Amino acid sequence: MAEENHNKERIAKRIARAGLCSRRDAESWITAGRVSVNGQKLTSPAFTVGPSDKIVVDGKPLKTEEPPRLFLYHKPSGLVTTHKDELGRSTIFQNLPSHLPRVVSVGRLDLNTEGLLLLTNDGGLARYLELPSTGWSRKYRVRVHGSVDEKRLADLKKRHHGGRRSL
Repeated sequence: MAEENHNKERIAKRIARAGLCSRRDAESWITAGRVSVNGQKLTSPAFTVGPSDKIVVDGKPLKTEEPPRLFLYHKPSGLVTTHKDELGRSTIFQNLPSHLPRVVSVGRLDLNTEGLLLLTNDGGLARYLELPSTGWSRKYRVRVHGSVDEKRLADLKKRHHGGRRSL
């Protein structure tokens, strides 16, 4: 019995890990009556499921979750790193190949920044890689247009040293 409870997880997490949507969207789908477990329509996302539970979304059986995967993406300048932009700007997710599963970014890059961005189909992995406590170092190469004030650079380094950022 204890092992069975150990393998249980929240229904919204299971739906998200199957690649259909985000956890938040899954919770909305559940409250809208689009999800059933073992033949019972759910009305609340406060529900846990185990490996043997039969989950149906919009009348279709939930596919098995994909194993965690990590993708490398070169983000061009001019795209935002978000699934939905409130200002209607283009996002990296709109420019991904259609054959990719639903992915989330590991961290973000600014609108005008280009460079390597990690994407994963596993939100837990993304969170783990983002946490400063995991010890993953990040290195950035910056190109500056104009002149560099060494005193301002030293002040900036002093302010951010010991935090997540380093120069």
